[in-house]
Amino acid sequence: MPIEYLPLIFFFIALFYSSVGFGGGSSYLAILSLFFTDFYEIRSTALVLNICVVSIGTIMFIRHRVFNFKLFWPFLLTSIPLAFLGAQLKLSQKVFFLVLGGALILSGLFLILKYLQKKIESKDFSNPRKFLLGGFVGLLSGISGIGGGIFLSPALNILKWANPRITASLASVFILVNSAAGLVGLKMAGTFQINYELIIQLIIAVVLGGTLGSYLSSKKFNLKFLGILTALLVFYVGLKLILGYGFGINI
Repeated sequence: MPIEYLPLIFFFIALFYSSVGFGGGSSYLAILSLFFTDFYEIRSTALVLNICVVSIGTIMFIRHRVFNFKLFWPFLLTSIPLAFLGAQLKLSQKVFFLVLGGALILSGLFLILKYLQKKIESKDFSNPRKFLLGGFVGLLSGISGIGGGIFLSPALNILKWANPRITASLASVFILVNSAAGLVGLKMAGTFQINYELIIQLIIAVVLGGTLGSYLSSKKFNLKFLGILTALLVFYVGLKLILGYGFGINI
């Protein structure tokens, strides 16, 4: 597939992910890994695009007073420094793509789980539990370049924490701050690499898609079909990376 199609593809990815409170990092990484082999550029690009998309949703959640800092600060306290540290790790190409492949497989499964899960009654849980979950997801976020919301949100739903709207607002803010921490970590480690000509096109695409997705979400449009297709794509690319870099099998 020609690289010229990337902005269009990323527009639809941002459209879907923003409609459910995510940034799209897992899909950006999945698509970029099919076009590029420089994993520093892949990770840097995905984090920049994450920030562009979730900034829109974060502003909306704050304006509508859905985001409650008193509920969220324990997640952020541990996730931000660990995302920063994770981004500074200098992995080999093989190890990075194996980690990324595993993260993408989990992302695909969690995304499907989001649609299969029924409505649940919410409950609170202790700050130490929030510290542990936030830190683990933050570290994975920094290493892989995924903002982390796609792991955190399903985990919170499984643990029956808060309602879906509150969880979505946390995912949006979580992705924003951890993507920013990851970028700072890459910059300080000297591994921040961007194709500026391409990134401008992709930023325009994801901002437009993210804005439209947020609008459709507010109008309660059902993007379930697009979400399932996205989950299957992410799962496939993750499996492709694991088999290719781990076992030398190309599918």
